[in-house]
Amino acid sequence: MNPADYPTAWQHPPTRRAWFLLMVKNVAGLIGWIGVWIALLGLSTESDWVLWIFIPYSIYGSWRLFVQVFGYFPIAVRKFRVLRTYPWQVLQGVPHGLDIHPDIQGDQYGWFKFPNPAHREQQLPLVISNHLRVGWWHRRMAPRAKLELKTEIETIWFAGDPRMIGILAAPTRSGQAPRRFKILRQRLAGTDHALTTEWGATPEDVHRGRQAGFTPYVDPRRPKVKTL
Repeated sequence: MNPADYPTAWQHPPTRRAWFLLMVKNVAGLIGWIGVWIALLGLSTESDWVLWIFIPYSIYGSWRLFVQVFGYFPIAVRKFRVLRTYPWQVLQGVPHGLDIHPDIQGDQYGWFKFPNPAHREQQLPLVISNHLRVGWWHRRMAPRAKLELKTEIETIWFAGDPRMIGILAAPTRSGQAPRRFKILRQRLAGTDHALTTEWGATPEDVHRGRQAGFTPYVDPRRPKVKTL
């Protein structure tokens, strides 16, 4: 069952199962945090000492609830949009780094380089654009990581267009399913203009990118241009 043989990554059955499992974990986590809060609230009415647990848990739990609702769930939906738009590519030895790439704008938590589909000799970096659940990748991307960790990302799965957006995944030990999904985004300077000029994207390419949720990155530090 070669994942690259399917028209889109979403049509690959193990990929669908992996995404649904991710959603189950998100829902279970949400229910778990709320359930424990309700239990502690009930116990605190009977035992004063439980308040010493309930109060810090309420503060931390509120933050976790916010992350679950406004972080994990929207990210999972974005992953779904990319998976249903692009097919998997199984790649070996993809260049990557944790250092600050000089041409990338905005926050970056690591980058991977992929060949431009229109000009294969041109390598374009995509960045991991958020810090949630990124620790697994960082431990394997670190220059001083142990060899057995580095080999776990020697082969990666990629679904997307490096000129815009994509999904990064590591294969399971069997090599039949993806795990550790991460969204990668294009944040090179002048992305919106470079798409159709320097990088050779066609209108169809841009349309697919929009379907997958791509929007050109706007550096908040860049002064706004007034239009008449």
